[in-house]
Amino acid sequence: MRRFLFERHQVRGELVHLNRSVETALSTHAYDGVTAALLGESLAAVSLLTAILKFEGRLTLQLQSDGPLRLLVAQCSHHLHVRGLAHSDLEEDSVLSRDLSSLAANGRVVMTIEPQKGQRYQGIVPLEGRRLSDCLENYFARSEQLPTRLWLKSMDDGVFGMLLQQLPEHDAVADSDAWNRLTMLADTLEPKEMATLSDEAILHRLYHEEDVRLFDREPVSFKCSCSRARVADALRGLGRAEADSIVEERGHIATTCEFCNRQYQFDSVDVAALFASGTGHASATQH
Repeated sequence: MRRFLFERHQVRGELVHLNRSVETALSTHAYDGVTAALLGESLAAVSLLTAILKFEGRLTLQLQSDGPLRLLVAQCSHHLHVRGLAHSDLEEDSVLSRDLSSLAANGRVVMTIEPQKGQRYQGIVPLEGRRLSDCLENYFARSEQLPTRLWLKSMDDGVFGMLLQQLPEHDAVADSDAWNRLTMLADTLEPKEMATLSDEAILHRLYHEEDVRLFDREPVSFKCSCSRARVADALRGLGRAEADSIVEERGHIATTCEFCNRQYQFDSVDVAALFASGTGHASATQH
């Protein structure tokens, strides 16, 4: 991830290249090619959005629909740790393209920001557009955020992402055409250039007539936030009676994290220890 600024314009940008982080996220499930590409692009998108929001916490992007792509979830923390999953009915030889209008009928985009301090925020808009970048740009337009454009491309060896965002104008003599000009130039970037050019070369190719400041790299990595302690907290929420009932019926309680496929298992001794501290809710049952 690399941040850049246009010195003479109220516009900022981010560039991201993901390879091993996406490869790890995709390896947890047998995704078809179309779903894998969209999940990779969503991981690039949440990385870009987290970088510009500058908060401590977690951002989650969800796409939900009645179409073959039923659910897509991508998360990124302020440490630039990403994880994601998708539920799709597509087959590997599906004739459907990556056009979201056919993959995600009656869909919606849900953006959730969970800061470590402060209130949780969630925005929901209809899923509109043929590409993931179109959907996210529509989200920003509908939520009356700052004008924002994204370019996302999933390729054989990774995912490329770029974001431009217009900042509030403070200069009375600001270049009124700068935003349109900078985004039109970004539209000329070719997939081969996304895959092969360095960040410096990309910015020179697009903006050699502009004064651009490019910042240092920040690593992005796959990291799942699941843990045995979190699963234990969820089991306490079930209540002692229901937890004991599951153990009696199945011999143990087993759960698998959908993001990383890590498995957690609790036997009767483990369950007894969970409630031994008196923090359990023996009579409470939540679903």
